[in-house]
Amino acid sequence: MKLYYSAGACSLSPHIALEEAGLKYEAISAPTKTHQLPDGSDYYKINPLGYVPLLVLDDGRQLREGPAIVQYIADQVPDKKLAPANGSFERSKLQEWLNFIGTEIHKGFSPLFNPATPADYKPMVMARLAERLKFTDGELAGKTYLMGDTFTVADGYLFTVTNWAQFVGLDISSFTNLLAFRARVAARPAVIAAMTAEGLLK
Repeated sequence: MKLYYSAGACSLSPHIALEEAGLKYEAISAPTKTHQLPDGSDYYKINPLGYVPLLVLDDGRQLREGPAIVQYIADQVPDKKLAPANGSFERSKLQEWLNFIGTEIHKGFSPLFNPATPADYKPMVMARLAERLKFTDGELAGKTYLMGDTFTVADGYLFTVTNWAQFVGLDISSFTNLLAFRARVAARPAVIAAMTAEGLLK
């Protein structure tokens, strides 16, 4: 398998999932600013949408969306319990979290990274994000991870997107459950390996 990623972007989530899964893969840098691959070729020729992540299987088939990619990865190694069994209530709960993180938090950050976003609109974006993170903080009360005591691919995704708070000036210091969660995830060997590979840790 090949994972196309951009350092620190949402593609860190499947990068973490692959490390957690212990699957053999090749990580290929596809910077979102240049779309130029390490060999000098144009990433758009591989993914016409131009964004990351992109997972390319050994037979050439592709998956483009993060929540789909991480569930596919999890399903290759069911014994690792990175996702509950398909058809179970718990699997639907995992999908609920992946959708919430994707639509309410991940996309909530997007205007803050866009230089075209009007300055007077950003406080509204920050306030909405803070509301969503406050909810998430409450959901983490008394839990080790989003789904309880077991790390799942949703945790890698939440960790990835909440990393961005520091870059946009969003204060999350009052969300103590979220901060404790982030510290637990950050200490996982697979997370350290993925972040080191992307140059995010020295």
